[in-house]
Amino acid sequence: MKQRPKRKKSIIVRLIVLGVSIYMVATLIGLGNELAKLNAEYENYVKEYESLKLTNEELKKLLDSGSHAEIIEKAARERLGYVYSDEEIYIDTSGNN
Repeated sequence: MKQRPKRKKSIIVRLIVLGVSIYMVATLIGLGNELAKLNAEYENYVKEYESLKLTNEELKKLLDSGSHAEIIEKAARERLGYVYSDEEIYIDTSGNN
């Protein structure tokens, strides 16, 4: 049995394979980072959704209770900033929250 002589692999082919491999690894790392960022954003959206869902449930309960005066009062206080004439309002101007 004759053994075939081994061919010398071209250095150009090796460099191309190495370059493609490095490119693929860099791309996978970048996609992994982007995936982690998008997962964090998704979790924030899920939390916001749950919060809005609870708010909607509270508003539905308030509407079902039939107390329209409370709804109007709450809207006037929160959205328009209305207060009763005998209430005192304190505004924190220190800038510390």
